[in-house]
Amino acid sequence: MIPLADSTIYELEKAGNFPKRFYLTARCVAWNLAEVEAWIAERRSAIMQRAATPDVRLRKSRPVTDRRG
Repeated sequence: MIPLADSTIYELEKAGNFPKRFYLTARCVAWNLAEVEAWIAERRSAIMQRAATPDVRLRKSRPVTDRRG
């Protein structure tokens, strides 16, 4: 339902930005569906900022050079 890696979900939970998991058994965890759906709805309504495009000319390996002149 959430296309994120387990480690990403864990980090979001730890930061308080994702619903808390609960244990069904000693080795099996689950999340409350209503809380996860509310989290998704909240993310959909939020305006997401795009990450800045990296300057490829600053790369250490295979730097881009200007071949126009």
